[in-house]
Amino acid sequence: MDPIVVILTIIALIVLVLFFGPPLKLMRFASKGVVRLIIGALFIFFANVFGSMFGLHIPINVFTSLFVGFLGLFGLGSLAAIHFLILP
Repeated sequence: MDPIVVILTIIALIVLVLFFGPPLKLMRFASKGVVRLIIGALFIFFANVFGSMFGLHIPINVFTSLFVGFLGLFGLGSLAAIHFLILP
């Protein structure tokens, strides 16, 4: 795309948000998702630190962080089970 079109679109969106206000439900939903993503990444990090003596390594990426963030310790346990049982 042309850079002028992109810049004008961003300026128009900023003006619309300033005029009408931010969509609160969308912002609330997005902020909950980001918090769960961060919590999931922290759970996986600590599982990798403490599970390293057992050979556990779960890669930290968006998919696994969201999975653990939304399912909690059950999600972490299922990823660990997949690592030990399915992936030799």
